[in-house]
Amino acid sequence: MGEPDEVLWSRCAGDDPEALGQLFDRYADAVFRYCLSRTGSWQDAEDLVSVTFLEAWGKRRKLVLERDSLLPWLLGVATNAMRNRARSRRRYDQFLAKLPHSPVEPDHSTATAERLDAEEQVRELLAAATSLTGGERDALWLCAVHGCSYQEAAEALQVRIGTIKSRVNRAKSKLQAAAPTALGRQALENHEESRQS
Repeated sequence: MGEPDEVLWSRCAGDDPEALGQLFDRYADAVFRYCLSRTGSWQDAEDLVSVTFLEAWGKRRKLVLERDSLLPWLLGVATNAMRNRARSRRRYDQFLAKLPHSPVEPDHSTATAERLDAEEQVRELLAAATSLTGGERDALWLCAVHGCSYQEAAEALQVRIGTIKSRVNRAKSKLQAAAPTALGRQALENHEESRQS
């Protein structure tokens, strides 16, 4: 398992980039999966992982780690980075819409079949979640998909634990009503059992 997060974070505060590398190795996959599940884009998810850990390095002297795991805070940073990116993209799209030119076609030459398949699966999951509010979607992804406790999700999203519980319950009800097999009843039932134990 290696050194605890608290020790590694303390080393980061002392300007030890190797400690950040160890935290990256420990949590980059979880942050990537979270970002991919929210954006539906492999490339955006990779970029957001970089932004998240760059932000972590920038805050190394200011943030005091109050829990055993740095992951909830990293997921909160990733959530904010996604919101900022979405806002910037909207502004950029609005600007482009005012210009008299054809839309730029994305270059698909570097995409692999594996990435396209993964993105398609994520799109299908996201389509099933269109009835959810942003808060419900964030809470559900953190708790049901990524295995965060209600407390960790509350810290990542900077809301009360009761808010997380109600958002997760509303999200599950909406998904079961709209598309009972999209995420799979078993995944939602397993999540409920894990929350109660």
